[in-house]
Amino acid sequence: MEILNVRTPRGLELKGAIFGDTSNDTALIMLTGICSNVFQNELLYATGKLLEKNGITCIIAHAHDSFSCFAYTDYSIGKQRHAGVFNDDFNMVYEDVESYVKYAKEELGFKKIILGGHSLGSNKIIHYLGNTPDNYVDYFIVSCPVDIMHWWEVMPNIEKCHKMAQNLVDTGRGNEILPFLFGGFSPMTANSVIGFYNADNLKNCPVLSKKGETKSLYNIKPRGAFVIGSRDSVTGDSPKGFMEQLNQWTKNPALNKVIEVQGASHIFYGMHDEYAQLVLDLIEEEVLMKV
Repeated sequence: MEILNVRTPRGLELKGAIFGDTSNDTALIMLTGICSNVFQNELLYATGKLLEKNGITCIIAHAHDSFSCFAYTDYSIGKQRHAGVFNDDFNMVYEDVESYVKYAKEELGFKKIILGGHSLGSNKIIHYLGNTPDNYVDYFIVSCPVDIMHWWEVMPNIEKCHKMAQNLVDTGRGNEILPFLFGGFSPMTANSVIGFYNADNLKNCPVLSKKGETKSLYNIKPRGAFVIGSRDSVTGDSPKGFMEQLNQWTKNPALNKVIEVQGASHIFYGMHDEYAQLVLDLIEEEVLMKV
């Protein structure tokens, strides 16, 4: 694994990670979820290593500030932990995804590109795929996307976080990190909390809340797969039904796959290798046509 520097049109340099090299024809670009980078999320690392071993390059596409890691005390366990991704700019999602895709296609020269995402990273690739005029992506893998407004209702500490974040923003202190974990799992700046709540561009999976848009799903041009764990806690009572509804909003649902992984949680805890193998199988069978 090596660090990959991708510059955006606005001049910001995104730091991704690449497994494999440019001698391969095929690359998976994997957008990370909120509070997630390759050093913290074993799902990403396991996927990158397995694809590299099988001759497919994997680019872990980190967002605005995914490499910022720092230590904090988790009082629930009485230990020091490390976390990052506390600062993100959700207005720049399209530009960030496009920068990785164009870099892989135009500068690294990959012939086939699969665009994947996990959790909020899936919402990000849906936004890009539903709005891009380009045809750079050959296949998509949407994993564990989030109905943001439903998520906002069920996660712990959300109302408290929102209220405090708004107060900090209103008093010119939006860059300060909240003194408790956003949603019970992530340090986050006040600006990022408010930006997340107002991110209409990512409210593209409104299965449960009915608050958002489905036009982006309908406008997706390539074929792809919707992957979910049977124990995903943010998709209501029927994770597979959640994904089947998303697929029905696409233009050609019969061309896509909906896959439920039995026993898997939202983050595929303890099943990272199974997730990686599923991604490899999809790429080999659906993109490289290996049977």
